[in-house]
Amino acid sequence: MSNSTAEVEADVTEEANKNVCANCGIAGLDNNELEECTACQSVQYCSDKCREEHREQHDEECKNQAVELHDKNLFRQPDSSHLVECPICFLPMPLVAKKSTFWTCCSKLICRGCHYAHDINTSKGVISCPFCREPLVSEEECVRRTIKRVKANNDPAASCFMGMQCRSKGDYDSAFEYFTKAAELGDLEGHYRLGYMYGEGEGVEKDEEKELFHLEKAAIGGHPIARHNLGWYEWEHGSMERAAKHWIIAANLGYDVSMKVLWDMFKDDFVSKQDLEATLRSHQAALDAMKSSDRDAAEADASLDP
Repeated sequence: MSNSTAEVEADVTEEANKNVCANCGIAGLDNNELEECTACQSVQYCSDKCREEHREQHDEECKNQAVELHDKNLFRQPDSSHLVECPICFLPMPLVAKKSTFWTCCSKLICRGCHYAHDINTSKGVISCPFCREPLVSEEECVRRTIKRVKANNDPAASCFMGMQCRSKGDYDSAFEYFTKAAELGDLEGHYRLGYMYGEGEGVEKDEEKELFHLEKAAIGGHPIARHNLGWYEWEHGSMERAAKHWIIAANLGYDVSMKVLWDMFKDDFVSKQDLEATLRSHQAALDAMKSSDRDAAEADASLDP
C-alpha cells in the first residue's frame, strides 16, 4: 500500500471516528445529534450521561487538546489589524492613533488622509464629518450624542470611546463599565483596555488571568499592541520562542515597536536571520499598504488638528 493511499484511509477513518459518540460509539444521525466536547472540540457525545461516563478517560487528552487548540487560535496570523479599513478610502487604517479620528456623529474611525481631503474640498471655515457630513459640534455635544448611541444602539465603538473619555478624567469605574460593555459586544479595543486595567490594577484589583484573557481576545482579532504586550509577558516568563511568535505577528501587521524588538532578539540569537528577513518583508508590505498621497499630505500639513 502506498503512503498516499495509507494517508487517505487514515483521514477517512479519523473523519468517521469524529462522527461517533466517544463513549458508546453510536453514530451521529439526523435523529441522534452529537455534541462536541466544549473544551477540546476533538470528540463528541450523544448524551450528558456518555459525557460523564467518559470524563475520567478523556480528561488528560482533553487538557492537552485544549492547550493545542488554544495555541493554534492564538498564534494564527490575522488578515489585518483590528482597525481594518478606512470606510472612505478602503485602505488599511494606520496603527498610530494620531493618524485617524473618531467621529461621534456616525461612530466611524476615519483616516487623517480622508479627513484632510474632505477639508480641502469643503468651504473654508466649515468643519464636518468626512463620512456623514455632520457639522463638527462641541466636546459636550459629542459626549451627549455618544451616550445616546450607547443606550439606543448598543454601539461598541461608542461604548469604547466613552470608556476612554472617562478614563482620561480619572473615572475608572465608569471607564471599566463602558469597556466591559464594548468588549461584550465584540469590540477588540474594549478587550485591550480591560486587559490593561486588570494588568495595572487601574480601578480594579490586579488579575493576571483576566488580563491575559482580554489581551488574547484582542490579539487574536488583530490588535497589535495587545499582541506586543503578550510578547513581553512570555519574555518575562522565560518563553523566548512564544514571545518571538507574538512579536512576529504584530510586526507583520505593521507594528514598528515589535519590529524593533525583533531586531534586538536577532542580535541576541533568539530569532533566525530567515525569520527576521521574512518579517521585515511582511512588515514593510503592511506599511506600504497604509500609504496614500492624501495621508502623506495630511502628515505634512501642520494645520490639521492633531
